[in-house]
Order: sequence, then C-alpha cells, then structure tokens
Amino acid sequence: MSTTVNVHEAKTHLSRLLKRAHDGEEIILAKSGRPYARLVPLESAPPQRQPGRVEGRVEDAFFDPLPEDELAAWEK
Repeated sequence: MSTTVNVHEAKTHLSRLLKRAHDGEEIILAKSGRPYARLVPLESAPPQRQPGRVEGRVEDAFFDPLPEDELAAWEK
C-alpha cells in the first residue's frame, strides 16, 4: 500500500511518516502534485562496527608517505 503526501505535509509530520514507512508502508512524497521521492523502510540495518574484531596492530610505517611511483599508480 502506498500513500502520497505533499512536501509541506511531510515536513510537518515527518516523524509520523517515518513510523508508517518503518511499519512497511510506502510513502510517496509529491512536489507541486507530482511524485518526487519515495520513503520506504530499509531492507535491514547496516551491521554495526565492532572495534577489535581483527587481531594484530598497524605498524607505524603504515602512516609513512607513499613513494612517488606508488602514489602515481593510485592517482591514475
């Protein structure tokens, strides 16, 4: 099911529209009566980063400037 809402109404009721989208409803945002954008729920939340998942350490040399030839290769 989808509902069309004009931009002014969307600004006024954004929290309510977000809740409806999160619950699975498709919200079409219209500008001057023409469909402009779609507000839909995310498929799934992106995974949370977990510092320390990978063992080991970055050596100080990692932060040294790259040699000119390697820099040039990256900038191609």
